Amino acid sequence: MNVFYNVEGVGDVLLINLGDIENRVFERKGDVARIYDEQTNKTGGYNIFNASKYVQVDVRGQVELNEEIIVKINEALEKNGFEDKLEADFSPKFVVGYVKEKEKHPNADKLSVCKVNVGTEELQIVCGAPNVDAGQKVVVAKVGAVMPSGMIIKDAELRGVPSSGMICSARELELPDAPQEKGILVLEDDKYEIGQEFTF
Repeated sequence: MNVFYNVEGVGDVLLINLGDIENRVFERKGDVARIYDEQTNKTGGYNIFNASKYVQVDVRGQVELNEEIIVKINEALEKNGFEDKLEADFSPKFVVGYVKEKEKHPNADKLSVCKVNVGTEELQIVCGAPNVDAGQKVVVAKVGAVMPSGMIIKDAELRGVPSSGMICSARELELPDAPQEKGILVLEDDKYEIGQEFTF
């Protein structure tokens, strides 16, 4: 779940993204619009209008979620006649990963298939960086992460191979003095623990 708020750009509306859907329709009750798939009835998100009546957020962009905000969002849904209860994953979305294995992608010359230990699990990530290699500590954007560009990281399939997450470059993280040439950010081994949150 990703939540966004930008009072200058969009108005007093809380935008809640729960995932991609194809046949988008919506139903509105009071201050809340539910966006869902007409064929599967799967909920893709909610827009809460007059959001400041329900929850105080003072940001422009992505809202950092906590228990209190989730409670307020659920109260707003309930007050407007929706029975869904939203739950959030508060675990960090940018973490230090360790590339355990790197293999050539079977269907693409410039892609590698990496097995990456992120502390709590091992992810398979397809990576196009020329400098990725086994034995590196790297920054991993997990599924659900929102990149500085606004792109949301999702489970994907690249040339027929599943990929969960992204190994990041300094430029993609918009770090100061990021090099312009292509390549992932390789972390100094002794300064970082596998699975720790990467802050920038």
